[in-house]
Amino acid sequence: MSGLKKGLIEIYTGDGKGKTTAAFGLAFRALGWGMKVYILQFMKLGTYGENRMSRKMDGNLEVDYVGMPYFIGWEDEVPESDIKRVKNLVLCKRGVPPAEYREKVQSYMRNLMENWDKGERDIVILDEVNVALYYGLIDMEQVMYLIDRKPENVELVFTGRRIPEEITERADLVTEMKEIRHPYSAGVSARRGVDF
Repeated sequence: MSGLKKGLIEIYTGDGKGKTTAAFGLAFRALGWGMKVYILQFMKLGTYGENRMSRKMDGNLEVDYVGMPYFIGWEDEVPESDIKRVKNLVLCKRGVPPAEYREKVQSYMRNLMENWDKGERDIVILDEVNVALYYGLIDMEQVMYLIDRKPENVELVFTGRRIPEEITERADLVTEMKEIRHPYSAGVSARRGVDF
């Protein structure tokens, strides 16, 4: 490894835009110094600009994405306006995510956990892990396993809204992205190259 003597735990959370962008910025910075980076993107299918670019990068960057071609939400939480507006939305009883989705995510988590102690990467980014936790696709025990057994020289990065306090308490750096204004509220759809 080219890397870090002491890796920290970082969190990018909040309702504002820029969590994944910040994490990928960190990844590209580390790659510039010859470090090995692994990114596991939850809730995504690998169709974003960062995924297109990551396929062109050298072998020091590995990105896996584990999502489904639909969005999930708790039936008692999603506003009626979103139910009408969001395509491919699957409403679930609170605490009961789709079994196929959970199993797919679990297979990636098991693989990560089985190889965790090897410390083969300098930076490990779990993008949207907080959302995967919120929707019951992964368990807090799995995240705590990664935190408790984090190799000394590995930087561990979490992104996503709704960060649980248990994780925040263990982090060395916590950045909250706060939305002050967003074009989506004014009817501007997500734009290729800027928002995805």
